[in-house]
Amino acid sequence: MASVSSSLRSVEEIFKDYSSRRAAVVRALTYDVDEFYNLCDPEKENLCLYGHPNETWEVNLPAEEVPPELPEPALGINFARDGMNRRDWLSLVAVHSDCWLLSVSFYFGARLNRNERKRLFSLINDVPTVFEVVTERKPIKDKPSADSGSRSRGSSIKRSSEGQAKAPQSTPKVADESYEEDEEEHGETLCGSCGGNYSADEFWIGCDICEKWYHGKCVKITPAKAESIKQYKCPSCTLKRVRQ
Repeated sequence: MASVSSSLRSVEEIFKDYSSRRAAVVRALTYDVDEFYNLCDPEKENLCLYGHPNETWEVNLPAEEVPPELPEPALGINFARDGMNRRDWLSLVAVHSDCWLLSVSFYFGARLNRNERKRLFSLINDVPTVFEVVTERKPIKDKPSADSGSRSRGSSIKRSSEGQAKAPQSTPKVADESYEEDEEEHGETLCGSCGGNYSADEFWIGCDICEKWYHGKCVKITPAKAESIKQYKCPSCTLKRVRQ
């Protein structure tokens, strides 16, 4: 087992392994879906869907050794095949496959440092999940809704159409195609406090009154604190309101 865990040493090698296994799983659930469906016979024992580094896939029994050489995929995917709508079943297998792909990558990445793990996850997060491919869903840019007042510039604070509190993003991103587009879209955005340029590596927050953007650190707002803010007012707008 030690030889396996140390065989992939760099972020690039681990990501290449992830990409190849992902491609194999995607093929099983799309191009080869009829073959995959037929192999998942509910009359058989616990079966798993494996994606291999050579971009091939197989449906097989789980490894017998404990603990296994690598994290194992979801067991018994075949048992639910005939008890669910086919599309729903494939979507469920896709979700479990995404979990397995991540677990394998982070198993290999156990010896990486913090920054390397962050970079690995960023690379993985740049590509659509198996679930998104199988369900033909695409990540979309945040768009403003009629009654929320939220904005579509990779907002650090977002609100749902019902006007509920929103979840902050420490690295505002547009997951449409690539994060390079996000950098271009925000390239001219300047912090209303220090005048610094937008950076996807920093937490930003937008004022719901004047619509200016600020580094969280410049206005002393953390991602955790932002979660409890329903409407953010920057220091300037707050001061104006007090004077009025």
